Amino acid sequence: MKGFADVQNGQLYYEIAGEGHPLVLIHAGIADSRMWDDQWLEFSKHFRVVRFDIRGYGQSEMQANTSFAAHDDVRDLLNFLGIQQAYLLGISMGGSVALNFVLAYPQMVDALIVVATGLGGRSYKLPKEDQIDAAFGRGDIAAAVELELQTWVDGPERQPNQVDPQVRERVRALNFFNSSKAEPPNVRVIRLDPPAAERLGEISVPTLVIAGEYDVPEVNTTCDIVAAGIAGAKKVMMPGVAHMLPLEQPVGFNALVLDFLHALPKLS
Repeated sequence: MKGFADVQNGQLYYEIAGEGHPLVLIHAGIADSRMWDDQWLEFSKHFRVVRFDIRGYGQSEMQANTSFAAHDDVRDLLNFLGIQQAYLLGISMGGSVALNFVLAYPQMVDALIVVATGLGGRSYKLPKEDQIDAAFGRGDIAAAVELELQTWVDGPERQPNQVDPQVRERVRALNFFNSSKAEPPNVRVIRLDPPAAERLGEISVPTLVIAGEYDVPEVNTTCDIVAAGIAGAKKVMMPGVAHMLPLEQPVGFNALVLDFLHALPKLS
């Protein structure tokens, strides 16, 4: 099933497959919901899987002169679908959204998996951030996307020729598509206040944190902070991968997720 869910001041594109307890997938900021293609069929054998495009990504358009909070969009999407409780799996920006969601709506989350996660209230400067901003500023989207590939897909310790070229091209296509969209005027993004970085101790659901060996060091530090801040959280470091773990090693990644979820108490 696929379609568009009405949310405050907009719509979100979504897809659903499978049966069982709901599992919601939240994509990275350099991709959209298509990044989960290698997880889609496998996870839907076990769960009712929902993937969607965050506002401004994929088929979810950003409307001008609006304000929104991404974690509220997740709530509105689940309400639209009649889902009261779910497992959440978010990567990078999607991990930050998932953390915000469980803090804002803890009664709706049964378990949390964050991958190479962001964290609201924690900021840092990326190695190529100035170059990326400059490329976007002059309208050279291709150059900006390549620099983002070097940052997020290759990682700071690998060269492009050390990474599966199919993975690079998949992410390039997704990132270029989303980066080429015109930004509508007067859009206000509402942040969680106080931010998640100050509230990790409030999270009490079973939590798995997954990090990649070759990811940006600041991201791996964030993963350490999240794992230490959530009581009982389990952290796993996947070897041989950078930021886009589900694309680089889908079989190993899928096994980590499924092993964690299947070990939880059974839910209806």
